[in-house]
Amino acid sequence: MVPKVKAATISNKAATISNVTFVRPVKFYLSGFSNIPHVTYFYIFLCFVYIITVVGNVLLLSVIFLVKTLHTPKYMIVFNLALTDLCGSTALIPKLLDTFLFDNRYIVYEACLCQIFFVWFFLSVQSWTLVIMAYDRFIAICFPLRYHSIVTKPAIAAMLLLVWVVLLSLMSCLVGLLDRLSFCGSLVIQNFFCDHGPTFRLACNDTSLNFIIAGVVLAVVFFLPPILIALTYVCIAIALSRIASHKERDKALKTCTSHLILVAIFYFPLLGTNIAAVTSSLHPNSRMINSALTHTIPSLLNPIIYSLKTEEVLNSIKKLYKNNRLRKITVSSKGSPS
Repeated sequence: MVPKVKAATISNKAATISNVTFVRPVKFYLSGFSNIPHVTYFYIFLCFVYIITVVGNVLLLSVIFLVKTLHTPKYMIVFNLALTDLCGSTALIPKLLDTFLFDNRYIVYEACLCQIFFVWFFLSVQSWTLVIMAYDRFIAICFPLRYHSIVTKPAIAAMLLLVWVVLLSLMSCLVGLLDRLSFCGSLVIQNFFCDHGPTFRLACNDTSLNFIIAGVVLAVVFFLPPILIALTYVCIAIALSRIASHKERDKALKTCTSHLILVAIFYFPLLGTNIAAVTSSLHPNSRMINSALTHTIPSLLNPIIYSLKTEEVLNSIKKLYKNNRLRKITVSSKGSPS
């Protein structure tokens, strides 16, 4: 590992001074984990996580796209979640593997800002997609007779579009405010990727605006969505308590189980890591391991828990397989000599 002082000296020599105020480095240096034996195995594990994530989410996206019976509002939301899972993992893991498995720890300034933008953008879209899923379950259980008139394709498309546009604007502000900072001291980012907090804290001019926007993003991405989801489930619990039939109550609860598991997997580690980082002196290695797993494991499990285990999706996969097999048999029979 390159020492902090040496890395800062090397990078400062290559710094580009755009004007009198702003000093922008050519590259940052990613420190990664420190003093962990056999850490290579952790990166290999993340490589397998990425491969399974890609296979699972691409399969789910393909099934939803090809099977017309899945072209419903509910599966529009699932499609959006699978897409953001795939894009979020791709924004993080390949570069992480290139950085530490092949020891390319220097990252160009512009590439660093791009990574911050895409990792945080897709993470925030994942968060709000879970809120829209909760809204779908809320309408289905609390207003079952009006479900198809409320949860329509145009309504869900508008909600998803609004989420993308608002979060795109917010993350543009997050990264845009980084570009006004001067980096005239250490350029060693204490993380395994270009994260927003460890990056803006390296600046040597006023970072108050960056601190404020970081707080806004944390509130919008990590705190507001769980509160909204909790409120929807309070309403769902009240509605279920009024259902006389125990069988109907269990059936309604079963439709919520997968979503609740996703919510727990996504929010608990993220909230725990961020709260621990703010309230106590969390060791950098612990913070990075938690961060790596919370950014990657939900994307791996989402297609398995929420979709690939549901009867509707499994039947669609079987139907696609049978149709493909019949098509091959028909083609081979036509091509065989009479």
